[in-house]
Amino acid sequence: MTKLIEAYFRLLKILIVVCLAGMVLLVFGNVVLRYAFNSGITESEEFSRWLFVWMVFLGAIVVLRENGHLGLEFVVNSLPRPLRRICLGLAHVLMIVATWLIISGSYTQFLLNMHTYAPATGLPISFLVGVGLIFGVSTGVILVWRLYLIVVGKLDRVLTFDEELQALQQSGVK
Repeated sequence: MTKLIEAYFRLLKILIVVCLAGMVLLVFGNVVLRYAFNSGITESEEFSRWLFVWMVFLGAIVVLRENGHLGLEFVVNSLPRPLRRICLGLAHVLMIVATWLIISGSYTQFLLNMHTYAPATGLPISFLVGVGLIFGVSTGVILVWRLYLIVVGKLDRVLTFDEELQALQQSGVK
């Protein structure tokens, strides 16, 4: 199961890179075409915007897994253990409710826009809003799992990963 989860997050990271590369190519290519040849690709602006939306939502999934979002870990972690568990549990319940709202809203928008097409690319708008479903289900699973760990007492503090500190430690700097 761990290998499957790791493969899923590796796939998300690859898709994020593909979205970023696609955005750069589309926007840079369009700029060159406009200045050099006085023409452009009409679809590039719309499609690059869609890639940006997908990149942000997929990136938010990865960052949630790595606890990289802004937070007040130092405040929560300084609380006594019972109060810390209550705060973490309440925060996770609120995030699960917000995630459910995203899932239900994205699903409604997906259904409404299945036969509505974007003006420039002609792609269904449901392709754009569908990333909300992927985001909601992925983050929902992460949050429900963490809430379970909080309830059974296996997670009682916010664990953060400091890439800069790890890089310094690996290089031998103290």
